[in-house]
Amino acid sequence: MEQFRQIGEALGSLKALMLFKEKIQINQRQCCLVLDVFTFAYDTIADEIKHNLKFEERNVKWKGLEQPLKEIHKIFKEGESYVRNCLETKDWWAKAIILCHNTDSVELHIHNLLCCMPFVIEVIESAGEASGTDQDDTNKRKWILQQKMHEKKMAGTTKQEKRLIELILKNLQESCEVKLIPSSTLVGSKDFQVKRRMGNGQYKEIAWLGESFVIKHFTGEIEAMEPEIREVLSLSHPNIMDCLCGFTDDDKKECFLLMELMSKTLSTHIKEIHGPRKQKPFLLHVAIDVLLQIARGMEYLHSKKVYNGELNPSNILVKPRGNLPDGYLHAKVTGFRLSSAVEFPQKGSTNQNQNGASLFIWYAPEVLEEQENSGGALQSKYSEKSDVYSFGMVCFELLTGKVPFEDSHLQGEKMSRNIRAGERPLFSPNSPKYIVNLTKKCWHTEPDQRPSFSSI
Repeated sequence: MEQFRQIGEALGSLKALMLFKEKIQINQRQCCLVLDVFTFAYDTIADEIKHNLKFEERNVKWKGLEQPLKEIHKIFKEGESYVRNCLETKDWWAKAIILCHNTDSVELHIHNLLCCMPFVIEVIESAGEASGTDQDDTNKRKWILQQKMHEKKMAGTTKQEKRLIELILKNLQESCEVKLIPSSTLVGSKDFQVKRRMGNGQYKEIAWLGESFVIKHFTGEIEAMEPEIREVLSLSHPNIMDCLCGFTDDDKKECFLLMELMSKTLSTHIKEIHGPRKQKPFLLHVAIDVLLQIARGMEYLHSKKVYNGELNPSNILVKPRGNLPDGYLHAKVTGFRLSSAVEFPQKGSTNQNQNGASLFIWYAPEVLEEQENSGGALQSKYSEKSDVYSFGMVCFELLTGKVPFEDSHLQGEKMSRNIRAGERPLFSPNSPKYIVNLTKKCWHTEPDQRPSFSSI
C-alpha cells in the first residue's frame, strides 16, 4: 500500500506542475502526453487493485507488489523531473538544443512505463487469483518545437540565436539534411568558455548558453568528411552518446562536434563503488536497468547499421539518474565510429581499459581470429553478433564487479587462444540463473547462436 501511495504522490506533484502548462515553452504537448499517459496508468493500476485485492489483505497478498510498484514509482518520478525541466526557463537555449535532439525523450519515459505495466497487472491478478485484462494501446507522439521556435525568432533575437533557431528547426524536420553551421556561432559567443581538456586533448569541457558540454575539435579536409559527419549528427537516442550540433569555419579546415557532458565511464564507476567489503557493485535491479539501457542504445545503433566493435565498460558513459535512490544511473554507449576521424569520446585509447585489463578480453572469438590472421587489423568481423558477445562480458562485470578473466593465470596469446576455444568467465553459484543464462547465450562461440539486442 505504501508504494501505491507514493505513486499517487508523484502523480499529484506532476498534476500540480501542469497547472502551469501554458507557461511551458519546451515540449508543451509532450508534457501533456506524459500527464495523460501516467494518469491512465495510475487509474488502470487502481482499478486492477480494487477489483482483485482487499484492503485488509494488504499485509499478505500485497507483498508481491512492492518491487513492481517501486519500479512504476521510479518511472513516475523521472516523468515528473522531465516536465519540471521543460517548465524551467533558465538556460532556455541550451535546454532547447538538448531536448530537441532527443537526449531526454518523452518516448523513453512512456516506453519504460509500457514495459513495466503488463508485469504489474500480472502480479496484481496473480495475487487476487484473477485473470484477463483489457489492454489499451497508447500511441507515441512526436514532439514539436517549431511553433515556439518561430515565436522566439519573431520576438527579436541576436544573430547567433537566429542561427541556433535555424539549426533546431532543421533537426526537427526528418527530411531535412543535417548541415554544419559556422563555428563563429559557438566560439564567437560571449559566454563560450573552455573549462578543461579531456582525454587526449581533442575533447574539451566547455561552458556555453549557461550549460556545460563536451566538444571534439579536429582539423583537416572537413569537406571530404562531411557526409560521415552528417551521418553522425543524424544519430540520436537517449542511450547513445550523440552529437547535438556540428560547427565548421568558412574554409572548412576544422570542425567542432558538440556533445552532452557525462560524469564518468562505467568502468570508473564500478571501480569507485566496488570496495573490498562489497561483493557486488550494484543491486540486481539497478544492474539490470543499466544493462537494458545499454541494450537499447545498441539496438538503435544496429538499426542504423552502425556497429561498435569496442563495447566495454570504458566505452559506456554514466551519470546519476535524477534524485532516484539505490544508485540508478543513466547510461550512454560511446566508442562507436563511422571513420577514424569521427569517433566518440573514449576514455583511454591504449590497448587497455581503465581497470588495466587487455581490451581483447571483450572481443568475440571470430574477431580475435581475424586479428591473428590479419596481423592485428580489425575490420570486417565487427558485426551485430560481435557486439552482443561484448555485451555478455559487460553483463558479467556489471553483475559481479570482476573484470572478465582477471583471476586467470593465462594472458596474451594464450588467453586469446583459450577464448577462441570456448573458455569463459565463471559466475558465482548464487548468481541469478536467468541473467547467467542470457549472458551465456550472448557469449556463445557460434555467432548465429547469439541473440539480437532486440530480443535481449
